[in-house]
Amino acid sequence: MIVEERIYTLHVGKVPEYLKLYEAEGLAVQTRILGNLLGYYQVEFGPQNQIVHMWSYADFADRQTRRKELVRDPEWTSYVKKIRPLVRHQENKLLLPAPFMQTRD
Repeated sequence: MIVEERIYTLHVGKVPEYLKLYEAEGLAVQTRILGNLLGYYQVEFGPQNQIVHMWSYADFADRQTRRKELVRDPEWTSYVKKIRPLVRHQENKLLLPAPFMQTRD
């Protein structure tokens, strides 16, 4: 199993608008295609105006297949056009489990 962590830094004051759009238009299509949402958060302390979400995949090939399907989906591309102006910066990390970590299969 691998985990992808995505951190979006939004323009000041745009977190509520982003979350409302995501819940209404992005969440269903993304969970349908990507599968295992581990968590979706807004930052309270630390860097402000950030959204953090994490997804798990069987392996890198699984992630690539699902991400390719997502970017081809017309519902997703329509949604992305609406949120793109809200995002200032995006950071993605691929996290591998430590050797002692038991993965959920």
